[in-house]
Amino acid sequence: MTTPPSQQRSDQVADTSIGDLIGNISDDLSQLFRQEVELAKVELKQEAAKAGKAAGMLGGAGFAGYLVVVLLSFALVAGLSNVMDPGWAALIVAALWAIIAGVLYLRGRRQLKTVEPMPRRTVDTIKEDAQWLKNPTG
Repeated sequence: MTTPPSQQRSDQVADTSIGDLIGNISDDLSQLFRQEVELAKVELKQEAAKAGKAAGMLGGAGFAGYLVVVLLSFALVAGLSNVMDPGWAALIVAALWAIIAGVLYLRGRRQLKTVEPMPRRTVDTIKEDAQWLKNPTG
């Protein structure tokens, strides 16, 4: 007569040593840690991409601001040395560059505010894992 499968499983559990159980827990924890590190890497890469885009916009605003200064300087020189027609034209171009600089700056600043320096999903899953370790049955 053969023993039922439920009895075989309980015999296997009873035959498992404490060392094997601790080894299994250790393996599970190290695998969990590796997964958490991988998740953190992915999150940080996404946030770095957002920060890079925002930095690019702020760099564009800086360049546009530089052009404003250059064109305003040329406009002032042209306005003083001519009868105002070429100078007014340069002022209009400088004003357009000032608008572009303002828009790029505001968009870049808004984008930079959305960058999350802490990997929230990783922190949340680590908290869940810690909670599970405290109470694995419930």
